[in-house]
Amino acid sequence: MNGELPMEETVEDATFVRPFIITGGRAEPLQADLRLETLVVAVGVPDETLTFERRHIVAVCERPTTVAEVASRVGVPLGVAKVLVSDLVVAGQLTCRQPAELPLQTLERIRDHVRAL
Repeated sequence: MNGELPMEETVEDATFVRPFIITGGRAEPLQADLRLETLVVAVGVPDETLTFERRHIVAVCERPTTVAEVASRVGVPLGVAKVLVSDLVVAGQLTCRQPAELPLQTLERIRDHVRAL
């Protein structure tokens, strides 16, 4: 094996984007009060100037969606999703609201999505 990586590892490395690249090196969201169960919804259609992940999040949030569901559906870690969602709220692309009380069904869905991460 003359020091070359197996083809499987090479392909995986070529398609993997490190989370800090997606968030511009930031680990903390601009909006600190985002929780797993925070509902976010798109204000309009995704702005074409947004990066791929941000456009995807706006599209996913066409209907009210929890931050945990966003992470699962976009395929990014929860911390990355919180940073991106926060950026989009500040930019006016998303609005968010904290539900007063979560129904058991919603809590179970969040739990299932977090486990899937």
